[in-house]
Amino acid sequence: MADVAEEVIETVKNVVNQVAENLTNTDGEEISGKKVPSTPEGMAVAYISLVTMALLPIFFGSYRSVKYQTKQKESNEKPETMTSKDAMMFPLIASCSLFGIYLVFKIFSKDHINLLLTGYFFLLGVMALTHLLTPFCSPLMPKSFPLVPYHLLFVRGEGKNKEALIDFKFTTHDVACFIMSTVIGVWYLMKKHWIANNLLGIAFAVNGVELLHLNNIVTGCILLSGLFIYDIFWVFGTNVMVTVAKSFDAPIKLLFPQDILEHGVNASNFAMLGLGDIVIPGIFIALLLRFDVSLKRKSHAYFNATFLAYFLGLLTTIFIMHVFKHAQPALLYLVPACMSAPFLLALCKGDIKTLIAYEDHPEEKEKKQKSNKKDKSAEKQQEAVTNEKSEKAENKKNKKESKKAK
Repeated sequence: MADVAEEVIETVKNVVNQVAENLTNTDGEEISGKKVPSTPEGMAVAYISLVTMALLPIFFGSYRSVKYQTKQKESNEKPETMTSKDAMMFPLIASCSLFGIYLVFKIFSKDHINLLLTGYFFLLGVMALTHLLTPFCSPLMPKSFPLVPYHLLFVRGEGKNKEALIDFKFTTHDVACFIMSTVIGVWYLMKKHWIANNLLGIAFAVNGVELLHLNNIVTGCILLSGLFIYDIFWVFGTNVMVTVAKSFDAPIKLLFPQDILEHGVNASNFAMLGLGDIVIPGIFIALLLRFDVSLKRKSHAYFNATFLAYFLGLLTTIFIMHVFKHAQPALLYLVPACMSAPFLLALCKGDIKTLIAYEDHPEEKEKKQKSNKKDKSAEKQQEAVTNEKSEKAENKKNKKESKKAK
């Protein structure tokens, strides 16, 4: 234990020294070994592919988030949204997690850690890919393959004390998509091929944009601003982010080979884009699409403007990275683009107050306000009863005293 503690202290010292060095020297160094030089054509293909793979999950995930919100409201399902407090805490929690992973990679064997991570992300990836494929594959299923619904229910207790521990509905089409997803997952397990990695990564990104909901614009701005600082510090200040990204052997990033024209699908000189640079701006863009839907206008102006701003921000990131030959924090360019676009458009349209006041689930706030009003009214009633009792007691006391005086 003492040796491990010493290694942790030494690693922390090295990181602190690296921060000091990087703050005075922005040139940076490549962490990995020398790469095979890529042709301009190969780099262009890689960057265009990465941009396309980043835009598609945001586009489809945003529209799926609208359907998911409608489904929640129809079923009276309690929404799980990020609060302003959660948004403020997120960058701190993410920093602790990132640095913890970095220490683990420095102290323990990467092979053993990645073996555990691979198994974990295999299970998550198969479920995410199944959820992604089912709406697309279900209409393509032949009529000879019937759509049979199933309901898996596991209940504890009886009567009023009955509690559903497992309540899962699925169909035969879901099972077929699960088998296809498992095949892709096994392919990733066995070969760690970049195509399998991207299929699982895109599934994670689409599900993230669809299911992770920001309740209002203010919360989204707090989250983006915090992660803006987080990304700059961990990329420019230290080598922690780049080290973890290159050591973390899991489908948490999209890859595309820059030497694909020379070596085909077996190429190995990859350009990469982290899923966080897709999902974090993506959930903000999805919120703006839901805002557009709430306005009940014919166009989705706020979604389109912010989606275009994200695209331009991503192009700027790639351009700067290519010019300076150094890893860039994508959120440095994506956050200002995504935050400025809707507010500038709202200024032009006169929708600033409406934009800031919008909430995905206003009924939750109304419920809280009603419950607070009930609590206040109950307190007032209780106070009135208490005052009435004290007045009666005081009157009785006065009467007794007057009788004694007589």
